[in-house]
Amino acid sequence: MSKKVDVITLGCSKNLVDSEQLIRQFKEVGYEVAHDPEVPEGDIVVVNTCGFIWDAKEESIHEILKFAQQKEEGEIERLYVIGCLSERYIRELSDEIPQVDKYYGKFNWKELLGDLGEIYHPSLANERTLTTPEHYAYLKISEGCDRTCSYCAIPIITGKHQSRPMEDIVKEVETLVAQGVKEFQVIAQELTYYGLDLYKKQMLPELVEKISNVPGVEWIRLHYAYPTHFPTDLFRVMRERQNVCNYMDIALQHISDNVLSKMRRHTTKEETYRLIEQFRQEVPGIHLRTTLMVGHPGETEVEFEELKEFVKKARFERMGAFAYSEEEGTYAAIHYEDSVPEEIKSERLSELMAIQQEISEEINLGKMGRIMKVTIDRKEGDYYIGRTEFDSPEVDPEVFIDGSAGELKTGEFYQVEIVNATEFDLEGKVIYE
Repeated sequence: MSKKVDVITLGCSKNLVDSEQLIRQFKEVGYEVAHDPEVPEGDIVVVNTCGFIWDAKEESIHEILKFAQQKEEGEIERLYVIGCLSERYIRELSDEIPQVDKYYGKFNWKELLGDLGEIYHPSLANERTLTTPEHYAYLKISEGCDRTCSYCAIPIITGKHQSRPMEDIVKEVETLVAQGVKEFQVIAQELTYYGLDLYKKQMLPELVEKISNVPGVEWIRLHYAYPTHFPTDLFRVMRERQNVCNYMDIALQHISDNVLSKMRRHTTKEETYRLIEQFRQEVPGIHLRTTLMVGHPGETEVEFEELKEFVKKARFERMGAFAYSEEEGTYAAIHYEDSVPEEIKSERLSELMAIQQEISEEINLGKMGRIMKVTIDRKEGDYYIGRTEFDSPEVDPEVFIDGSAGELKTGEFYQVEIVNATEFDLEGKVIYE
């Protein structure tokens, strides 16, 4: 068997960071690694699974079955499964798909390497091999979650919140900057809890300042905040630091007091509106990204109308939504009946996103004529594809720039005038001084 391994990553950017750390370990012991190849390149495949909601579980199971079949047909020799789905359902998966050589928990990399006759190197725990374009990276600052939202299985899978020490995070940023990284997407299951376990107080503002101080860091963007007890000193940091993007990803889920209570979100409609107003006042021009849920047990038509009105009033620059999915072992699965029919959930989801689509188009059209700082991610056909500070990779709008006007460099920043806009993307031209 050759020392070639394919690592397949499913799910969120936090999973991607885990895969990058595992790839670093493989490379240290002499393996050639391919990440998410279209067809298997090695004799060994490691599938890093997601288990957040039903659709993600289904995708993970589909991938495992696909590679199990390839193993039976002799296209690969060994198949291993790690990640969230494996962490939670290791016995069930072992019984249902026995073609897999072994299932592991989310972070059992030492055991996986040992089963391959290799040694895990703890000294490399904070190192990884980037799978993103070399100019940006995801930066995971904690693991797990102490929140008890009714619908969420993540705490069951990942356990209690564990902050990484500040010095480890800053050192990782310095290492990545030395490799050419200029932009960091700071991620966690719950950013605002950062520091409470290690330092006995919320330390996200201080951490962001320390990252901001590292020479070479051009953009810092924050993902997955929680509204309750939001660390408001972060507003000051965002205002004062040029390289901290005026962007916040904060999952609000709903606006009805009754639904928020059933969700165990520990906030209210009034507090939510007040927090949004604070963001708008304290950080002028900020782009807010949020996630909302429809169809939570007990959500009535009146409460859904309240949610629609909220979207119209808040005018989020970025918004995603999903329908409630009952997850085994969660508070909602144990204590509530999944009372909203699937077809009603689907209708509500479509209706909510239609409202947001109009808002997104209006906001994008309002950017026409503006000159904005844009980083270039790639070239596709005749166009360079870039992003503004308000756009996170993979999930937000992009800026299309006609390549015939001149050559641009991937990872570099340019001043771009926005000349056209749709609800999804922007079109611009580079302004040369």
